[in-house]
This record gives sequence, C-alpha cells and structure tokens, in this order.
Amino acid sequence: MVSRIVYTVFVALVAIQRLSELALSRRNEARLRARGAIEHARWQTLMLALLHSGWLLSATVEVWLLQPHIQWGLALPAIVIFTLGQVIRLAAIRTLGDRWSVRVMTLPATRRVTRGMYSWLRHPNYVGVALEIMSLPLIHGAVLTAILFSVLNAIAMVARISVESRALAAAEP
Repeated sequence: MVSRIVYTVFVALVAIQRLSELALSRRNEARLRARGAIEHARWQTLMLALLHSGWLLSATVEVWLLQPHIQWGLALPAIVIFTLGQVIRLAAIRTLGDRWSVRVMTLPATRRVTRGMYSWLRHPNYVGVALEIMSLPLIHGAVLTAILFSVLNAIAMVARISVESRALAAAEP
C-alpha cells in the first residue's frame, strides 16, 4: 500500500509539472501570436490533453485497482527511461525557448530550429514524451496502461508530426 501511495504522489507531481508547462505554453503562445504566428490543427491540442490526462489517470487507477507489486527488475529501468525522457523533453523545451508551445504554431518566414538536440533529432520533444508515456506506468507495474497509451500516443504523434512538418515547411522563407 505504501508503494501505491508513493507512486500516486509521483504521478501527481508529473501532473503538476505538465500543468506548469501548460502555463509556460500559454505565455509563449501569446508572444507568438503577437509576432504573427499561425496556429495549425487546433483540434490536436484537445486530443493531446485528453491523451495525457487519460494516461496519468489510467496509470494511477490501474495501480490501485489491479494492485500490481513493484518488480524492481522492471521499475528501475523504467525510472531510468522516464528520467531520460524528461531530460530529452526538457532540453527540447529549453532549446525552442519562447517558440515552444503545446500547440502547432508557426511564425511566417522563420526558419525551423536546428540547434541543440534538433541538430541530430528532428522531434526530440516527442521522443521524450514517448519514453515517459511508456515508462511511467511500468514503474509500478501498470503494464496495460503502458501498452495502451504508447499505442495511442504513437497514433497521435503520426498525425501531429504530419501537420507540424507541413506547417513548418510552408512557413520557412
């Protein structure tokens, strides 16, 4: 029971982190709009919000309902992978600076960012998110959530990357 409580607190901290990132995104979006940015595929924001909320809720509910025991042979690698996902995602956010947003927004006649992680990985933010979505549930054995939301995230990312790639190509000078 103690491990489930600790895990739930950890998931809650991840949720708080995501909410603080939404606040950062809103500030950046306001700045981007003031500079003439165009938003693309607005519906994707709601889709991703539902996906991430469902993921965090599902991970917690699965741990409490099915009561899997922590298997340290799975939990420790999951913690390492989750941490790697965080590092990659936060580095991507930092590299994009005030151009980072949860929405697909482009500034006309502006080149895409190609420094930092973007010099060798086209979508580091999405790689980091994929690692987090897969690993966070596995920390406490929520295998069903890890599988389901990894598949849902992969489907969402195919749509998202397609829209983003077209938008960025159209915006470049």
